[in-house]
Amino acid sequence: MTVIEQSNATRSVGLKLGILAAGLFVVGTNAFVIAGVLPSIAASLGVSTSAVGYSITWYAVVVAVASPAVSVVFARVPRAALMAAGLALIAVGTFVAAAAGSIEVFVVGRIVAALGGAALVPAATAAAPALVAPEQRGRALAATGLGFALATAIGSPFGTFLAELGGWRLALGVLAGMAAVLTAAVALLVRGIPSGPALSFGARFAVLAHPRILLTLLATLLLVLAFNLVYVFSSSVAHPATGGSEAALAALLLAYGVFGIIGNWLGGRLTDRIGGRRTALWGLAIEAAVFLALIAVRGGFVATLVLFAVWGLGTYAAIVPVQHRLASIDPARAGISLSWYSTSMYVGIALAPVVGAAALGSGVTALLLVAAAAAVAALLVFEAAHRGARSPVVE
Repeated sequence: MTVIEQSNATRSVGLKLGILAAGLFVVGTNAFVIAGVLPSIAASLGVSTSAVGYSITWYAVVVAVASPAVSVVFARVPRAALMAAGLALIAVGTFVAAAAGSIEVFVVGRIVAALGGAALVPAATAAAPALVAPEQRGRALAATGLGFALATAIGSPFGTFLAELGGWRLALGVLAGMAAVLTAAVALLVRGIPSGPALSFGARFAVLAHPRILLTLLATLLLVLAFNLVYVFSSSVAHPATGGSEAALAALLLAYGVFGIIGNWLGGRLTDRIGGRRTALWGLAIEAAVFLALIAVRGGFVATLVLFAVWGLGTYAAIVPVQHRLASIDPARAGISLSWYSTSMYVGIALAPVVGAAALGSGVTALLLVAAAAAVAALLVFEAAHRGARSPVVE
């Protein structure tokens, strides 16, 4: 291969990875943008914020349950076709939700979009490493994974800002349009990705017999539950500081997301230098401390802004070593273990609105205490998984 051909091939792979990252950005933004506009949607549809919050549960449950099924049933379908179909469903479902005149139609739209996410996320995650040489797979996964990180850093705050300008329907309409454009981009530009071997349901469930994998997945669920309890109800948590301004809330969520990206980078570096165990424990401890501190500073915007930034830093620093732990427990089946990470993550997302609504009935302080307890529980479970290790491998 000549230098020019190699350069063209590199650009082609970079373009494909960029498109996949954009698809995951849309999925992530679609999942979290609702958090910033809960009051607006509730007022428009004539329901409570908790009722709209449950749509996040439906979205996450469908993705968590349907993802493994889609991976098995459509294992032989070309990856580009499956991802394009997923993005098309996201576009249709998000448009239906944006045009909804009732909570029932809104939820139906969210479920359709979730089915699209269930088709897209596992396929895109598997496609990224298949596009590059083995020694570049980590970077490929990081490149596509950046889509999720940017969803919280830019997507959700930008969606909240759009809602401030033109209403929540505009925010969802823009997302639907992005998904439609990416449907065509994937179909035309992301081709020739190997489907990989088809795995039975039995093969996927076999890794769950390992107690350390189970404990790490439980820690994942609790970690995701903890930060989503606050993120989903961030408008209520931050109301004394923002005065109900969606623009002010967008600034808080932007601080969380930007420092989340920094935390993601820092978590990777610290995992390599001091080990995943200490990195995760410090990240989870910081998250719990932030939730407790938010109780004390309610009403101060600057203090709340700083705490949201520290929260993003700690949370995303903890996520990287949790993934690293799953990959290192049983390297031969790391791909299967990491696929369960996605399911655990969405189960945590699904539980957050239900648990959060119940806690919020007793006030914001109760919600923050429950979130802090979930973060501490994640810390203890993660430590229990480490103490159960029988190998000398540093994780």
